[in-house]
Amino acid sequence: MALAAMLALAGCNAADQGGNAQAGGAPGGPPPLPPYQMRAEMAAGDRLHTAMSGEDLFSNRCGACHLDGGMGTNLLIGQQVALGRPPSMGLLTNRDDLAADYVKSVARMGKGAMPRQTRVDVTDSELDKIAAYLGKGK
Repeated sequence: MALAAMLALAGCNAADQGGNAQAGGAPGGPPPLPPYQMRAEMAAGDRLHTAMSGEDLFSNRCGACHLDGGMGTNLLIGQQVALGRPPSMGLLTNRDDLAADYVKSVARMGKGAMPRQTRVDVTDSELDKIAAYLGKGK
């Protein structure tokens, strides 16, 4: 079995080296990533004094769940529909009712299916930028 797995991997690597374009789901390449897996690149350096914007930090730290197609977005869409609001309000970046302090509180304490985010997951300075981005400075 191990031999079969190694041969399969070797075949994949040989096909990848054949010059096939992999980005964007070109023929012969992998399919494109869903939006919730496409994250902003993290800049190297000190996370406590990052120059990344709140939007990029949101994409990188929160995007796995809170971009289009993510589990958090899907749960929030259901919640918004149940409250009689449009489904687009399930996407946090579309919300206009999020205060920065509320965003920070939910991130640190967790809510519903969302686990709390520790200072290792998201530093205080990163969370401040994310909250300002989502809270639109409220």
